[in-house]
Amino acid sequence: MDLTINGKHLDVGDALRTHMQDKMEDINEKYFNRGIEAIVTLGKEGSAFFKTHISLRVGKDILIQSTAKDTDPYGSFDKAAEKTSKQLRRYKTRLRDHHERLEQTPETEMLKANDYTLVSELFEHIDHDAVNDDAEKEVPKEPTIVAELATSIHTMTVSEAVMRMDLSEEPAMMFRNSKTNTLNMVYKRADGNIGWVDPAEEMIAVAE
Repeated sequence: MDLTINGKHLDVGDALRTHMQDKMEDINEKYFNRGIEAIVTLGKEGSAFFKTHISLRVGKDILIQSTAKDTDPYGSFDKAAEKTSKQLRRYKTRLRDHHERLEQTPETEMLKANDYTLVSELFEHIDHDAVNDDAEKEVPKEPTIVAELATSIHTMTVSEAVMRMDLSEEPAMMFRNSKTNTLNMVYKRADGNIGWVDPAEEMIAVAE
């Protein structure tokens, strides 16, 4: 397994580094027994907590992420590693099937796209105490682009998209629906359910 361990504003000692390596290797052998890419980042969160972020890339563009905090660096990492293990246990069989199928999927099945990060300045300069006074209103600014990355929109089923979104801990995921060949999106709702936007059907479905 290709493992990278980073310390954010702190030095990760040899003992802790070895502990992380052994734990990540155990996870790899238990669920995949083949090489995967993993990045572990440990840093201070305020004055009392340590925060660990684990990112695993399994197979072809399947990203698994977990984050945890604790007052002890070992506890922080162990909690994040346990979250990763729980995610993998939940989807173990589906991940294996998904990986094998994706290995046979041609690159033409992926849609290239740009992934932008925006900083919203829409209401930064509005005088909210004078919203009824047109003379005091300012026109909201357009969002500022602070980052641009190349990304790919994959072809998959709705359930596969939900699985990927859950594993990556992202709030939403766009994908090409393998049944309708149209762009769809799944997202996490405030009520705990999963929303599914399907323009082909001109409806929004909610998955329990």
